[in-house]
Amino acid sequence: MTTFPGSPRLVNGAIVGLDPLRPRPTVIMFQYNPDTVTRTLTAQTSGESPDQGEVLRLKGPPQESIRLEVEIDAADQLEKAFPPATTLGLFPALAALEMLLYPPSQRMIANETLLNAGIIEVIQPEAPLTVFAWGRNRVLPVRLTQFTITEEAFDPQLNPLRAKVSLDLRVLTYHDLGLASRGGSLHMAHHVAKESLAKMGNSGNSNALPGTIGI
Repeated sequence: MTTFPGSPRLVNGAIVGLDPLRPRPTVIMFQYNPDTVTRTLTAQTSGESPDQGEVLRLKGPPQESIRLEVEIDAADQLEKAFPPATTLGLFPALAALEMLLYPPSQRMIANETLLNAGIIEVIQPEAPLTVFAWGRNRVLPVRLTQFTITEEAFDPQLNPLRAKVSLDLRVLTYHDLGLASRGGSLHMAHHVAKESLAKMGNSGNSNALPGTIGI
């Protein structure tokens, strides 16, 4: 990495897990930012065959999915002999990411105990609110739908030392979470900020458009 004083400070992306039962959030910082982030937006329209005059109506914000691949490497920690990389490699970092898909073990044991006691209805545990942070202009509540881990190097104890992780995220909107919720307010803030950015980008000269458009 360059030490030139005029070089900009790199902001690393991250996945953050916010659990109301835990005082500290889970932060999985991207060691290296991916070169590409693929986003897919699907309009939330009135249906496949809307009535006349309803074709332009939107039920809500679009459904958005995000796909990216991140790399994790324990080489820097091993070079400086930092634990736990020296004894466990990347297992702690990968486990923190995987736990965003696991229900809490204590809750599952408690639910099993209730079921064995004859209580039919038990409350299923909620996953922590997961946030995708990609710079100041993109802080989004997401659902981690799936990810693929490719472990590429191992130490003598077979602890992974280098891995690539392909992440598939679905953005959760204020329609999904409720506007009053923490995640819903995050998405609404993103919505409002995007409106402001769109106004800044709408600087084209409308005089260059065909007159038949009528604007």
